Amino acid sequence: MEPRSTRDAYGDALLKIGDNNKIVVLDADLSASTQTSKFAKAYPERFVDIGCAEQNLIGIAAGFAISGKIPFVSTYAIFSNRAWEQIRNTVAYDNLNVKIVVSHSGLTNGPDGASHQSLEDIAIMRVIPNMTVIVPSDAIETEKVIISEVDRKGPAYIRLNRSKTPIIFDENYEFKLNEIVKLADGDDIAIIATGTMVHQALESSRILKKENIDASVFNVHTIKPIDRNAIIDIAKKSGKIITIEEHSIYGGLGSTIAEILAEEYIGIGMIGTKDTFGESGEYNQLLKKHGLTSENIVKFARHLNKQNRK
Repeated sequence: MEPRSTRDAYGDALLKIGDNNKIVVLDADLSASTQTSKFAKAYPERFVDIGCAEQNLIGIAAGFAISGKIPFVSTYAIFSNRAWEQIRNTVAYDNLNVKIVVSHSGLTNGPDGASHQSLEDIAIMRVIPNMTVIVPSDAIETEKVIISEVDRKGPAYIRLNRSKTPIIFDENYEFKLNEIVKLADGDDIAIIATGTMVHQALESSRILKKENIDASVFNVHTIKPIDRNAIIDIAKKSGKIITIEEHSIYGGLGSTIAEILAEEYIGIGMIGTKDTFGESGEYNQLLKKHGLTSENIVKFARHLNKQNRK
């Protein structure tokens, strides 16, 4: 199959789900770029162009969700950052069924430079409680993701690209949230990739094979929630892991995997809030509830010390 961008696949996927009257699509003056213009032409009564007002874009989408609609909201990845407060405090805090589908992520918007390239968005979305973060690897997986999100309740951040990239899956592929997909076998090293970098990982595996280095390749389309047990299993089998993502190494796929393996193998006990929002209360009571106390540090230390002695 010819290479195709995931944003193009998104536009086509919206048409496939468009006969569902609960679906509404919102954009921020970029419908031609995000490909939501396809839906706008087919279903103009359920399309809203908010203009260059990303905070309003999210607020209006939240209103649609409260009314029982399923809003798909689009803009460039970098511009979604402008509405981070609304995404956190309105959509995620209330666990609303808003699907934020961003285009032009990572370096794919190369000609427009740094101001239009988002290399931090996975990190700032991953840290929000209740938020699901999905990065499809090709056009086919993108369509499967969009269709599956119609039936899954809850907020999602879906990261797409502008440029055409190779097709990895066929039409029989079944997308399952949180499933880590093995694409190549190998016992020497594991390459774990997400999004646009999956095809780069596969090409690397083929090159390494010629050098008698067997590299397995895994597609992690769901950054959050990630399959912790699957990551541990990969680490046990390979012992050596390379992660690759079109995103900063701070807070993205690599950081997620490093956190899991640090706790599992190195003996790092991470004490902090556990993917939850705060709440009203006396400061010391809140510290105690979340384990942010000397007593809990001592408890962790004793536990880890016993493990090390074994």
